Parts: sequence; C-alpha cells; structure tokens
Amino acid sequence: MSWEPIYRLVKRIPRGRVTTYGALARALQVPGGARVVGYAMAGCPSGRGIPWHRVVGAGGRLIIREPYASKQRRLLESEGVELGLRSLDMDRFGWLPRSAPKKRARTGSHKRKKA
Repeated sequence: MSWEPIYRLVKRIPRGRVTTYGALARALQVPGGARVVGYAMAGCPSGRGIPWHRVVGAGGRLIIREPYASKQRRLLESEGVELGLRSLDMDRFGWLPRSAPKKRARTGSHKRKKA
C-alpha cells in the first residue's frame, strides 16, 4: 500500500487540531489499522509540509519517543494546543476525518436507451 493517501489526509488536519492514528486508519480503511498509519508517520518525508505532529495516540496521548516527542510538544503548543503531562483534551482539540467515499457497486442493471 502506498502511504500517499495517509499523507494527503494528514495535510488536511487543521492547525491547532489533532487526530489519532486509529481515526486515520478508519477513515482510509487502511489494512493493518493504526499500526500501519504509525509506520507511515514514522517514515514521513521531510520538506513536504506534512504536519506529522498533529497525529497522536488513542485518547490524545503523545506516544512518540524522544527527541521527537519534545519537538511534537513544542509544535503543538505553538499552534495553541494545550497539553497535560501525558495527553491532551481530544474533545477540545480533536479532529475526525471524514470516511473515505464508498465505492459504488456496479450492478449491471442499467437502463438502455431505445433506438
């Protein structure tokens, strides 16, 4: 699976808001779920404007290890996100992506024009 759809959706997270790995996985129907989204975010290319710091663990927990955890905290605080010791208020700062559009099933029962 290409990680580009994940990166495109992460770019849509508004400034000052966060979402979870699981929410991204559900919205994009990623096989492997939150873990695969985590791998994609760990491999996030720099210089492409992908706001990786806006993706957090379940319940608003910051789960990235140092030195990136401190950087994530600083970036979120610079956007106005208030953090507790280990998590943030998802009711206040959370953002839920819309689910990916469902593909229409072709039924084959289309009308034919009369000649």
